[in-house]
Amino acid sequence: MRDDHRSGCPINLSLEVFGDKWTLLILRDMIFGNRCHFRELLLGSQEGISSNILADRLKSLMALGMLTRADDPTHKQKGIYCLTEMSIGLVPIMAHLGAWGSKWLPVSEELSIRAILLEDGGPPMWEQFMSELRAEHLGTSPPVGQVPSVRAKLQAGYQAVMVKKAQSA
Repeated sequence: MRDDHRSGCPINLSLEVFGDKWTLLILRDMIFGNRCHFRELLLGSQEGISSNILADRLKSLMALGMLTRADDPTHKQKGIYCLTEMSIGLVPIMAHLGAWGSKWLPVSEELSIRAILLEDGGPPMWEQFMSELRAEHLGTSPPVGQVPSVRAKLQAGYQAVMVKKAQSA
């Protein structure tokens, strides 16, 4: 066991990575929101992350091997952040967290629909989504014959809830 960890317990070590209030939200926005640039992550966060916290967490996630950063060929000062296999492996955990939150906490319908759809889709949907993320972030071959994408299905669910809410208003 290394001296810089409280213990070698896997739950403790995981909490050392995800125990702050921003890391999972940054990964959520990258996984489900397809945000790969600093500005997209900064401005797209409903929770209002500050730029210094975002920069710190991105740096930490890269140091842990959960993200990589490459120069954006369209702009010299921009970087593109990509998920690694380590982060893509969080999809089932995110699905479980979303399902738990949807069941037990006062969520909004429009922000919980994706979690409900992921729970309903179960492991086959999670695996498809992880394959799609690997193609987007790691350059693997995209899944064959799976149209629409999981992200498109989740977005369609969100849009359907928003239309329903607008019609009932």
